[in-house]
Amino acid sequence: MSINIRPLHPVLGGEVDGVDLRQPLSVEQVAAIEAGMDKYAVLVFHGQDITDEQQQAFSRNFGSLERPDSVSNITRDEDRRLGPDMADISNLDRNNRLFGGNDRQRLFNLGNMLWHSDSSFRAVPAKYSLLSGRIVPETGGNTEFAGMRAAYDALDDAMKATVEDLVCQHSLLYSRGSLGFDELSEQEKAGFRPARQRLVRTHPVTGRKSLYLSAHAGAILGWPTPEARILLRDLNEDATRRDFVYSHKWRQFDLVMWDNRQVMHRARRYNDTTDVRDMRRTTIAGESQTVEQAA
Repeated sequence: MSINIRPLHPVLGGEVDGVDLRQPLSVEQVAAIEAGMDKYAVLVFHGQDITDEQQQAFSRNFGSLERPDSVSNITRDEDRRLGPDMADISNLDRNNRLFGGNDRQRLFNLGNMLWHSDSSFRAVPAKYSLLSGRIVPETGGNTEFAGMRAAYDALDDAMKATVEDLVCQHSLLYSRGSLGFDELSEQEKAGFRPARQRLVRTHPVTGRKSLYLSAHAGAILGWPTPEARILLRDLNEDATRRDFVYSHKWRQFDLVMWDNRQVMHRARRYNDTTDVRDMRRTTIAGESQTVEQAA
């Protein structure tokens, strides 16, 4: 069966038919999915009741897996619920119990409700993310995606000239700090050292330019902090207007795959102290830095 992709939104997003992610993929299937990612930036695969191992095997068709570590979270190794190659995007502790309302991990995870790009705080930021919905709440918990290609295209010429060569600093210190979460040890703060990223990125295949925005971006090199944050706030507001956003309503066993170089995303609210949301993410590591990092 050949792979078919149906557009979901005028700006981004495609729905994929004709592939079973539990089975090995052919070279032609991998190429079709990669071409779909280049075109749509977000792909939705329905009805994929997969194991962690099958999700990892499917993900490796597109590059090396990025491992969660001290750069990306506050979870100690002994508290992890999933294996070393899986990011746990759930509201469950290692014993599969719901986090309490004041649990430190829960409060940290609320940052996923901010618009962001996965791993933009790494020196080499992520390429793709693949999120599997194993258990999804009946209400709420959507994931929204904003098209950064369209956001760049909508800028006027003067703003394009302003942002073209800017370099931002990205860190979890910025995104979590914006929520008032500052309960971090000195070791954790050291692990969240900022990374430098270009504000405008060019896709290596299509050549299209995108804004590279994220709640993790809190500074622009060479700019006073208040001026930088005003510009970043303005750009984020423009980039996430409704006609640039696809909202995904999860069904159980959906797998959604997106290109972090071309979209931002965020989780939406749900009753996370009563409803289980078991989401498991694999992340494809990026292949290069967007700009040289500080020593």
